[in-house]
Amino acid sequence: MSTPHNHAKPGDYAEAVLLPGDPLRAKWIAENFFEAPRQVNSVRNCLGFTGTWKGKPVSVQATGMGQPSLGIYVHELINVYGSKTLIRVGTCGGLNAKVKVRDLVLAQAATTDSGIVKDRFGPYNFAPIADFGLLRAAADKAEARGFRYHAGNMLSSDIFYHREPGLEGYGALLDHGVIGVEMEAAALYMLAARFGVKALTVCTMTDCLITHQEISADERQSSLREMVELALDVAVGA
Repeated sequence: MSTPHNHAKPGDYAEAVLLPGDPLRAKWIAENFFEAPRQVNSVRNCLGFTGTWKGKPVSVQATGMGQPSLGIYVHELINVYGSKTLIRVGTCGGLNAKVKVRDLVLAQAATTDSGIVKDRFGPYNFAPIADFGLLRAAADKAEARGFRYHAGNMLSSDIFYHREPGLEGYGALLDHGVIGVEMEAAALYMLAARFGVKALTVCTMTDCLITHQEISADERQSSLREMVELALDVAVGA
C-alpha cells in the first residue's frame, strides 16, 4: 500500500527510522552509514532509504521543514509502514549560553507555538516528551563517547523569522530554561504518544542566538557524523 506522499511498499521501512528534515541529508546518511542501502521513496523528492547498521535493519526518511510536513510522514510511517522507533536528527539554534556550537541537544520535552499540538486536548495543555528509554540511551552513549550534550526543553516553532527583533520573539521561554529551537520535535512526540511508539529528537547546535557563535562548514560535517552514529546506535539498540 502506498500513500499520496510515499510509494514504498509494505515492509520497505524498518521499525527503526531516522528523520532528518533535508532530503539530501537523508541520502547522505544512507550512502555514508547504511550497509546495502536501497531507496524506497522519492515522491516530492522527500527521499527515503532502508539498509542496515551494524547488521540491524534501519531506515531514514526525510520529513521536510516544519511540523505539518513532519506530521504527514510520521503518521504514515507509523500507521502504514509499522515503524516503532523514530529519531529526528537535525540542527538547532541555541537559546542558552551554556549550549556551545557542536554540542548535542537531546530534546527531553518540546514546547511549541504550533496549532498542530494546541486545541486537541480540551481544557488541557499537552506536554510532548521524548521516550525515556531512548533519551537515557542517547545520554549514556554521548557521555561514554565524551560528547558534550544537554538534555532539556526544546522549542519547536512554526516561525523562523520573528517579527520581533533578536530574542524578543521567544518571550519568557529563555527564563524557563528552554535550551534550543528547531521546528519539528513537538509534533513527533505528540504523534508518538498518540500511537504508542517511541520517539526522540537529537540535534547538533549550529548557531547560538545568545552568543552569536556559528559552526563552520567542516565542524558541521564532523558533528553531524557523530550525531548520526549516536542516533543509529540508539535506534537499533547497538
